[in-house]
Amino acid sequence: MYIVMLGAPGSGKGTAAKILAKKTNLPHISTGDMFREQIKKGTELGKLAESYMSNGKLVPDEVTIGIVKDRLNSDDTKEGVILDGFPRTKMQAEALDEILKEQGKKVDIVPELIIPDDVIVDRILNRQTCSNKECGAIYNTKYKPSKVAGVCDVCGAPLSSRTDDNEETIKNRLEVYRENSKDLIEYYKEKGVLTQITPKDPTAENASEQAVEEILSAKL
Repeated sequence: MYIVMLGAPGSGKGTAAKILAKKTNLPHISTGDMFREQIKKGTELGKLAESYMSNGKLVPDEVTIGIVKDRLNSDDTKEGVILDGFPRTKMQAEALDEILKEQGKKVDIVPELIIPDDVIVDRILNRQTCSNKECGAIYNTKYKPSKVAGVCDVCGAPLSSRTDDNEETIKNRLEVYRENSKDLIEYYKEKGVLTQITPKDPTAENASEQAVEEILSAKL
């Protein structure tokens, strides 16, 4: 099963993708993970990606697509994957279709997490992330606090919050996401694979688990 996760910043897309990966035994592949893997290996694509990232620039489509293609040729992706953060544009979606077509595969389902803006704002304003990049556990001081304030339950590293997380910038990021993803969402809607997922209680601590159950029900 080939799954593309969509959702606005703060929708819980990444968390849901990780839970879904455990339930389906499919690899969870995020754009950031792919970049880091290529950079660590010292590949030409990795060096190209790093040259843009180190300067705070977006990695061009052709480089990103090349990295995705390389990752999807790995043995662990033969039965399917959960893609998180790719594709971001219609052009990338078309490229993904071509990559999968070469393997006789296709995108099976595209869950789009639908969360009310006020809940997203509240989530992000109270979000804390483990500073240990190898861990990356996410907490929420309101809905899912760590056992010890400011300390990760998993690895004991300090927790941090983004300094630019305020209501105005969050709402702006939501508008940018909607504008940039319009064509992508329409593309998957026309293909009949888009499924809008709305957790019954988006403010609940287990909202991501609710979303995953809806995804599994929608597909299975």
